[in-house]
Amino acid sequence: MKKSSYEGLQERVRQLKTPGIEVWKNQYADKTYTITLQIPEFTCICPKTGLPDFARITIEYSPAAYCVELKSFKLYTIFYRNVGIFHEHLANKMLEDFVKAVSPRWVKLCAEFNPRGGIQTTVTREYRKP
Repeated sequence: MKKSSYEGLQERVRQLKTPGIEVWKNQYADKTYTITLQIPEFTCICPKTGLPDFARITIEYSPAAYCVELKSFKLYTIFYRNVGIFHEHLANKMLEDFVKAVSPRWVKLCAEFNPRGGIQTTVTREYRKP
């Protein structure tokens, strides 16, 4: 089996230290509703070429006890501007960090990356509280 030239580039991505995501207490935790966040100009770096990747990230979630504080989430997303990360890893890492901070009833993250090499990548992941 031929080794990929990407070998080893993302071995520690799950341990990547990201900025904290702050929350505030939801005064309507007894109600079920949906919040949609859109980040139309998200950027990160291709771990192979070092070139920038551009994406539109949409997060839909139903808050329980807490809602995400938007300024801290903006700072969280800006952190990735200088991080080399695969599209698939970015979507998984961002969703896991969001769930850990906000603990929503459910959340869906969709990361739509601009074409790279003639291929557009869209990565979607969902979480539902057990």
